[in-house]
Amino acid sequence: MPFQVNQLHPIFAAEMFGCDILKPVTDETRNAVEDAMAKYAVLVIRDQAAASDEDQVRFAKAFGPLELPPDLGMSERTRPTRVHPKLYDVSNLDENGNLDKPDTLRRKFAKGNELFHTDSSFNDLPTKWSMLLAHVVTPTGGNTEFVDTRAAYDALSPSMKEQVEPLSVIHSLTYSRERGGLTGTTVFDRAFPPVTQPLVRTSASGRKALYIGAHAATVVGMDEAAGRTLLDKLISDASRPEYIYSHKWLPGDLVIWDNRCTMHRATEYAYMEDRRDLRRATINEFGEDRVGARPI
Repeated sequence: MPFQVNQLHPIFAAEMFGCDILKPVTDETRNAVEDAMAKYAVLVIRDQAAASDEDQVRFAKAFGPLELPPDLGMSERTRPTRVHPKLYDVSNLDENGNLDKPDTLRRKFAKGNELFHTDSSFNDLPTKWSMLLAHVVTPTGGNTEFVDTRAAYDALSPSMKEQVEPLSVIHSLTYSRERGGLTGTTVFDRAFPPVTQPLVRTSASGRKALYIGAHAATVVGMDEAAGRTLLDKLISDASRPEYIYSHKWLPGDLVIWDNRCTMHRATEYAYMEDRRDLRRATINEFGEDRVGARPI
């Protein structure tokens, strides 16, 4: 069956049919996915409910080395084992598959993901794609919203493009978690030290894109308040309603997005009532499989 790609939003995002991640990744499959990602930046591969964690890891590794979840100082005895160790557990479930308690660090940490962000921009090694596979989805809420920051760059005035082109930005996980309401973040300063990233990047399509989001804390060389005002404006303008693709999850959806030219955010759902089980593989641009942050 040939691959079929249907655009989902006037600006970007598409769905692909004819791709089965249970099968070995052929050159044809790899090229089709790479081409679709370069064009659309967000790609939904439907009907992958039969895929195991091992299938997801194998499929992801066909497109680059993996960013591995940090253990955050947990011992082997207490580290969650519900999901594959090379996948991020994006759920409201504990290691036994039960609903989380309301005061868990996971719950508090997850609130920050309701701000538009790009995955792992606070790591020194930039990420290429994220691949999130839905095992259990909520009946209402829980959408993931995406923004194309290539389109956001294109919409800038010539003078604004000239201003932002040479700028660099400090990205910090501590900053975004505090904006999400999390306190006691000192531990993250050691595990995720801030890093500097360019404000403008060139995407796989050759189009320039803004590299922004909730982790973007300050602009290098600018007064802190002025830099913050600039970043807030860029994020606000990029995430106007007409620029957002909101993905309503179905079981078996594998959604891939390019972290170098998109932002995304989680939306609220009944966290203490409805089970939600999604698992994410994150791919680096280059190098080898490596932990995404320093262990603490």
